[in-house]
Amino acid sequence: MKKKLLVLFTAAAFVASFGGFEHEGVAFAQAQPKGALAGQMSESAFKNVTVLKGIPVDEFMGTMGLFAAALSFCCKDCHTGAGTANPKWEDDPPRKITARRMIQMVSNINRDNFNGRQVVTCWTCHRGSTSPAITPPIDTIYGDAIFTPTDVLPVANPATAGTPPADQILDKYIQALGGADALSKLTSYTAKGTSHLFGEVQEDPAEISAKAPNLLATVVHQQEGDVARTFDGRDAWVMLPLTVVGQYPLNASMLEGAKLDAQLAFPGGLKQFFGSWRVSYPSVINGTPVYVVQGTGANGLIATFYFDRKTGLLTRMVRYAASPVGRVPTQIDYSDYRPVNGVMMAYKWTYAWISGREEYTLTQVQPNVPVEAAKFAKPVQRAR
Repeated sequence: MKKKLLVLFTAAAFVASFGGFEHEGVAFAQAQPKGALAGQMSESAFKNVTVLKGIPVDEFMGTMGLFAAALSFCCKDCHTGAGTANPKWEDDPPRKITARRMIQMVSNINRDNFNGRQVVTCWTCHRGSTSPAITPPIDTIYGDAIFTPTDVLPVANPATAGTPPADQILDKYIQALGGADALSKLTSYTAKGTSHLFGEVQEDPAEISAKAPNLLATVVHQQEGDVARTFDGRDAWVMLPLTVVGQYPLNASMLEGAKLDAQLAFPGGLKQFFGSWRVSYPSVINGTPVYVVQGTGANGLIATFYFDRKTGLLTRMVRYAASPVGRVPTQIDYSDYRPVNGVMMAYKWTYAWISGREEYTLTQVQPNVPVEAAKFAKPVQRAR
């Protein structure tokens, strides 16, 4: 099976058989979705759900993606017939039964030792391996240290870190983009380019539509079907080919993440997006010194921003959504900024999430053009 299929199946193929879980008063479901796009809960959307009940489909998908990432697994590693024309998602092979026990074990550890906080997750022990390592290798002990930052970063001490306040870093970012006045004059744009999916050779056509203050749609025309992410100012959707659920709405912190992506299409309002900002210690990304700023928003959304210390431009954003088994990361890396209607825009970016990593390259941007509302609505899969 091609790597593209493996990646796209990873998050959704686990979906058919786990399910939400509440254990002795410790509830793992997040806030219930609101409005017309509430959608189904996991136990009603899929067959044979016995653990992780009571959470919406998008949060369930994120949970399965974390399982896959922690174990370096794909759908075929746990599901009967995955990758064939007749998968039996509802079957209970041994690994699925084991996974259910692991969910209960981890929840018990957190309940009994950390007052129910998500301190231990699948990644804590597995880290990409089916069997957690027991003994530290000597080469690792005396080798180069591998630093893995925590999700919630420590606050920097300005006296020793030499880091300016968050307001100054964010203001410099706005100025680097062209200034608040220029940003306010960019009211919409459409763009065309390509998307290169991780593990694939060919590139796929991509289209981006954006309208101020925060409407955004990204569509990639892959051979197997369209991949789409849309936000219409209120509701957000994800559409994927080759998955158990072809599309699903986003809720709670995942919906807030889609709002943030849309806000970054018109970043003049970024400072007001988060209720709380904190500055952490400076870092280096790909050899570039960066300031690190973290925002905390509604529904548990956390996002970390990395700004080039010299230019002030945003080089990376990592946002985290909540799930019953840990935070679900999405990372966007920005590069090749060019002026468009007086505003610096990234012509290249990498969007990495639990269902794939896509490298985008723009070839054409049209600013301040009419964009119909249907572009941002619930996506519809094109005819095959």
